[in-house]
Amino acid sequence: MNDAALKVEEEAVDENVQQYLTFLLGGKTYGLQILNIKEIIEYGEITEVPMTPDFISGVINLRGSVVPVIDLSQRFSGDVTEITKRTSIIILEVKNEDLSIEIGVTVDMVNDVLDIHPEEVEPAPKLGNQIQTSFISGMAKVDSKLLILLDIENVLSIDELSMVGSIQSSAE
Repeated sequence: MNDAALKVEEEAVDENVQQYLTFLLGGKTYGLQILNIKEIIEYGEITEVPMTPDFISGVINLRGSVVPVIDLSQRFSGDVTEITKRTSIIILEVKNEDLSIEIGVTVDMVNDVLDIHPEEVEPAPKLGNQIQTSFISGMAKVDSKLLILLDIENVLSIDELSMVGSIQSSAE
């Protein structure tokens, strides 16, 4: 096989590769598909909104738009994210049924963007009916470790997304 044919074959294989942003949260590494991510910003001033669930930190002003911010650590474990100079907010576009909103999620630290082949991803583990795993899109094997890939649309329930969306629209 000549070099040109080999290059074309490699490019065809690479079309299946998906890119994930990896980040730390409570000492664990997670991945988010890059297609959902609009930008990553430095942690800044968050305005608290009264009478919202604990995992909603508040809202930020992002170039004139009001964006709700979710403390992902508090959502998962109940522990508030400890703010450091490496704490970041990942701005995502979340779509669920007929709802499309922009939200920010607080993470301890953003790591890398990884190319992950579909064959490196295992389905989310089945842990019984009492333990919810719908927010996990899969488990990727990266450097002999497992990386939890999040399905951001399922991290919040539809009711919670509606609430976050109403916070965004009432604050604008």
